[in-house]
Amino acid sequence: MITLGIDCGTQSLKTVVLDGDSGKVIASASTAYGLVEGLPVGHLEQDPAIWWDALEETVQKVLTDLGPRKAEVAGIGVSGQQHGFVPLDASHQVIRPAKLWCDTSTTAQCDEIRAKLGGRNKTIALAGNDILPGFTAPKILWLKQNEPANFARLAHVALPHDFLNLRLTGTLRMEFGDASGTALLDVRTRQWSKEVCAAIDENLVSKLPPVGSSTEPVGKLLPALATAWGLSPDVIISAGGGDNMMAAIGTGNIRPGTVTASLGTSGTIFACAPQPVIDPQGEIAAFCDSADHWMPLLCTMNVTVATEAFRNLFGWNHDRMDKEISSVPAGAEGLIFLPYLQGERTPNLPEGCGILHGMNPSNLTPAHMARAAMEGVTLGMAYGLRRMESLGLKPSEIRLTGGGSKSPAWRQMLADIFGYPVVTMQSAEGAALGAAIQALAAATPNESLEKLSDRCAPIAQGSRLEPRKTFDYAGLLETQNHLRQKIFTS
Repeated sequence: MITLGIDCGTQSLKTVVLDGDSGKVIASASTAYGLVEGLPVGHLEQDPAIWWDALEETVQKVLTDLGPRKAEVAGIGVSGQQHGFVPLDASHQVIRPAKLWCDTSTTAQCDEIRAKLGGRNKTIALAGNDILPGFTAPKILWLKQNEPANFARLAHVALPHDFLNLRLTGTLRMEFGDASGTALLDVRTRQWSKEVCAAIDENLVSKLPPVGSSTEPVGKLLPALATAWGLSPDVIISAGGGDNMMAAIGTGNIRPGTVTASLGTSGTIFACAPQPVIDPQGEIAAFCDSADHWMPLLCTMNVTVATEAFRNLFGWNHDRMDKEISSVPAGAEGLIFLPYLQGERTPNLPEGCGILHGMNPSNLTPAHMARAAMEGVTLGMAYGLRRMESLGLKPSEIRLTGGGSKSPAWRQMLADIFGYPVVTMQSAEGAALGAAIQALAAATPNESLEKLSDRCAPIAQGSRLEPRKTFDYAGLLETQNHLRQKIFTS
């Protein structure tokens, strides 16, 4: 049996083919795309049509590679970038480009929603999460206030992966995991919060899709698509989920106690919990996962977006980047990078910017700046990890996924800064693999998701790295925190 896993990211869409019998990824294809150009600072949008075009292109490519084996395709799962607001009219047509997770133009709307709900503490008490610029909720209020004609057409709210599921099946619904990232869901009851919705618009609840279990498929592939792609009309489309939720499945993180760190455009660290983990300060997101558990998660908005900016600035390939970083001692000889190139979510600095601090003639070199950048984004994630520890979440090891996990220098730095052993997965596909595994579970209901994840997402043998105590990274994190507070709160 074969399933497809589709991951719709910020920079590209990837489709992978999972052989359910061997547990191996046997084909893949990806297509890159960009953002809507010419928008003001802080506004980051994409036309959902480019996601669908990329999906069709990559699916056709992997099906061609499969040849006659495409007859074995039994299921498709979709992973999507979280929080993106896809506004649909009554005919399920896209009204305007989607505002993305990294759009930070909604700070005023966050403040307004919080104020209507009685402040941050009452907001968190109502639904389990604070209202942050990255989340979907303030984007809806932004549309109402800034584009009233488009808001008048709004009949359905969708997230990126829901939009793709709709195009695949003709059905619009949400599952618990991605829905929890809207900040409209009460994560304890897994129902839409009428109070939070009413703070945005009295009719908003009626525009939200039905929400249900992440283990229930959305439906079957539309007959027209099955014919066009040469697939069986019985191909099942699983619930799918947000990219972090799918990466949890793709790293075996669907049992309590497991922790994953994902190093992509943004950085996330997330765990599996048997009950909601609610942060009274709102820094750790109290999400649901896509296996009907809960997933406390921290998110930083600047990881490979920052390291790639320096790599491209110096014209290095990834091997050269690793070599240059390894040539500089830990701490970059006093050079510190505050990596808020796109603002920041954790800590909440939507209008933050990147800063290099501590420059002198000896450390003002490309190698030092590259190391400071990598240390800076890793320390940013460690800030959230320390907050997770304060809520009682302490991993025995951390599983790594995402593009950044391919760097040997970075993997050791992660172990050293986090203070925990790190391991990598046999497959680096993460979210796309998780979507394929979920689809496999939907197509084989007699098999548990846990067993399928164990078989299809094993840890790479010999990949474990222990933290070293050769440098005071805890002290460097304190220094970074002090600088941040001094610069951005003074």
